[in-house]
Amino acid sequence: MSASPLLWANLSLLLLYPVAWAAPLAEARLLPLFGGEEVSILSGLAALWGEETALALLVALFALVLPYAKTLSLAAIHLGRLPARALPLVEFVGKFSMAEVFLVALYIVVAQGAGFVSVESRWGLWLFAACALASLLLSHLTARRGD
Repeated sequence: MSASPLLWANLSLLLLYPVAWAAPLAEARLLPLFGGEEVSILSGLAALWGEETALALLVALFALVLPYAKTLSLAAIHLGRLPARALPLVEFVGKFSMAEVFLVALYIVVAQGAGFVSVESRWGLWLFAACALASLLLSHLTARRGD
């Protein structure tokens, strides 16, 4: 099977996801006067690991493992290495990668409600959300194409 644009777009996610994991998701500041700390998915996992190992494993599953596994599985479908009948399962698993985006957005809203804490989203959140949405779109287009 020749390499389709859907395959190349999907494979680009293998490069973009790690960038999104290391990129700043948000910057948290205590009061408007004090400088903040930027948080990425990887730095958040590192911080969680020592305190809440089970939660760190859950976040790693939703933010790292499932999106990457979905991308690899979709590539396998495009290349004919995985049967097209696996696509509904791949699509279902891929929807969980949006859980991380939702949790970060919820964290930003809740923290801003505290008043003395300022949390602002950064480009990494947008990149991660774009990767997750692109993955959903690529799955949908693959299903429509009948790959």
